[in-house]
Amino acid sequence: MDLKKYITIVPDWPKPGITFKDITTLMDNGEAYHYATDQIVEYAKKQKIDLVVGPEARGFIIGCPVAYSLGVGFAPVRKEGKLPRETIKVQYGLEYGKDVLTIHKDAIKPGQRVLITDDLLATGGTIEATIQLVEELGGIVAGIAFLIELSYLDGRKKLDGYDVLTLMEY
Repeated sequence: MDLKKYITIVPDWPKPGITFKDITTLMDNGEAYHYATDQIVEYAKKQKIDLVVGPEARGFIIGCPVAYSLGVGFAPVRKEGKLPRETIKVQYGLEYGKDVLTIHKDAIKPGQRVLITDDLLATGGTIEATIQLVEELGGIVAGIAFLIELSYLDGRKKLDGYDVLTLMEY
């Protein structure tokens, strides 16, 4: 299935010069969303995943159905102040500044094989920070899966040494 047919390109959003890749038109098509999810599930099975981790919010949209299909848990990575129990955190650079991501301190058991999911690989900063959180808790990043990769932004460089799946590339 050509998943790119289900991505809407929005020029000049959220600011002039940015060409936004809108995945909501993939998600609202049951067949396309199911197909994309199944592609990631098949990849995850080969990686022998114990847990799926995804950064908010679109990492939840990709990761939760994958975790459900695999019969494994899902651990959210959220911005600071959003998780109710004890967390660990990492500060990371954004395209337009800095932010902090957190995960519950007990979300990952040492040695668990983790799949990290998100909608988009751009500069790689969010996923690099998520990797740091997973590894700090003793998790093994067995794979990283995205719907879309913006290869012209070179985010994959930050993921050197990790197994990465992308379903579409721009």
